[in-house]
Amino acid sequence: MTPYDKPQLQKPFKLRKSFATRKLEVAGIRSKFPNKIPTKFLVPAELTMTQFITIIRNRMALLPTQAFHLLINNSGLSSISLTMAQVYRDHQDEDGFLYMTYASQEMFGR
Repeated sequence: MTPYDKPQLQKPFKLRKSFATRKLEVAGIRSKFPNKIPTKFLVPAELTMTQFITIIRNRMALLPTQAFHLLINNSGLSSISLTMAQVYRDHQDEDGFLYMTYASQEMFGR
């Protein structure tokens, strides 16, 4: 089975929806919630990356021995002291969404 034969929910977001549709969604979100950053979740703009990572770690129920990293646009890490508004300003996609991918790995020691 090729990646394009997968059910709709397993395809990446950018393949499930056209660029125009994604742009319209962001415009609607930003007009309705101007202080939120459109990622997979609506995130408060004043939230720091540290706070955001803590929320995601807790929701994923990661152990303290598991490292967790958020990659911005599949390319690199962001400073954890930045606010979501700053990260959004610097890394938003041309469709208006902020794309992040998480990476987690087991660490030694505890």
